[in-house]
Amino acid sequence: MTRVDAKNDTKTAGGNMDTIGFIGLGRMGRPMASNLRRKGFALIVHDVNDEAVEALVALGAERGKDTADVAARSDVIITMLPNSAIVTQIIAGPGGILSTARKGSLVMDMSTVDPNATDAVAALCTEKGVAFVDAPVGRLASHADAGQSLFMVGGDSADFERVKPMLEAMGTTIYHCGPRGAGTRTKIVNNFLAVASCQMNAEALTLAQRFGLDLDSTLDVLYGTTAINGQLKIAWPTKSLVGDVAPGFTIDLAHKDLTLVMESANAAKVPMPMAAAAREAFSSARARGFGGKDFSGMLDAHCDVTGVEAPRLSHNSRHRPK
Repeated sequence: MTRVDAKNDTKTAGGNMDTIGFIGLGRMGRPMASNLRRKGFALIVHDVNDEAVEALVALGAERGKDTADVAARSDVIITMLPNSAIVTQIIAGPGGILSTARKGSLVMDMSTVDPNATDAVAALCTEKGVAFVDAPVGRLASHADAGQSLFMVGGDSADFERVKPMLEAMGTTIYHCGPRGAGTRTKIVNNFLAVASCQMNAEALTLAQRFGLDLDSTLDVLYGTTAINGQLKIAWPTKSLVGDVAPGFTIDLAHKDLTLVMESANAAKVPMPMAAAAREAFSSARARGFGGKDFSGMLDAHCDVTGVEAPRLSHNSRHRPK
């Protein structure tokens, strides 16, 4: 695996003549496309949400009539879409990218999907003479807004070099994880730990609350031992521990990712008992109306089940972000 630190250069696009098509302007895709445009890349965009398209047009992007139109006019086509079925449809379905993409063009899918779907669309791209890179995104929507995303990239070295300037315009940290499919598979592993740790943190802090422990003192101990994890130290003090469960990444999406973990692990014949337990906890939270909340809101969901008041950092807490 190779790490590439993105250059903080507002002229990233200089010398890169590829026209980029961007399909999928949701909560992650829209800021990513916006950062490409701000760095000077020629951009053609399409989404079912016309408001998102208009926002990119206001930045100087061109509007694509539909998926086929975007593909026909682009050298590199980026997709940032909700799930495996939509990715497959948009890339390989009737009127999809491969219906009009030119030989020598490149498709870069940045969605979080089933690795088997990645393999299938990559093979179809090869049949059409179109290169393929998978580059799912790490970190949160707020990082995408700031151009600070992390990318896990699967693809041939030459294809990786071709898309690297675009990734540098959208993020700060880039890992070339291996051949096609390696990025998607790395994302599956990463998301298992990131999402499942939310449930463990929720159970631990609910137990501490039931015990009547001081939250600051408990966090002091947890931060000073191997019990620490990034969700608990970095994410939660800015979200659920201060009562903010507005979605950066929802419980619904986290549940989707745990389902991908289970399905891909099953296909690889790898048992995942911890993932299965975490997925059921997220299923329970969704059933009780927590699905649209930030996935750090699993703390509130677990406290709700146990009848415990959700712990919160006080305004003068040393762990509260300054």
